[in-house]
Amino acid sequence: MSLKKIFSENGLDVRRRDRANGIELIADLGSGVDAGVDIIGDTVIVVTGDEQYEIPGVEDARATINHGVLTIEVEDER
Repeated sequence: MSLKKIFSENGLDVRRRDRANGIELIADLGSGVDAGVDIIGDTVIVVTGDEQYEIPGVEDARATINHGVLTIEVEDER
C-alpha cells in the first residue's frame, strides 16, 4: 500500500514533489503531534501517538519529521 493511500485513509494529506534526483513525499502530521520516524531495511515506520504506519518497499530513502512535517526523500535509480 502506498504512503499516500495509508495516510489518506487516516485523514492526512500527502504531497509529492518530483526532484531532479528523485521524489519527496511530504505529510503534515500537525504541530502538536508527538511523532517519530525510522527506516528499517526498505520499510519506513512512522509512529504518531498510539498509531503506527509501516510503508514497505521504500529503498534508498531518508525520512525526517520537523515541526510535525514528515518528509520522505527517495533517490531515483537512474
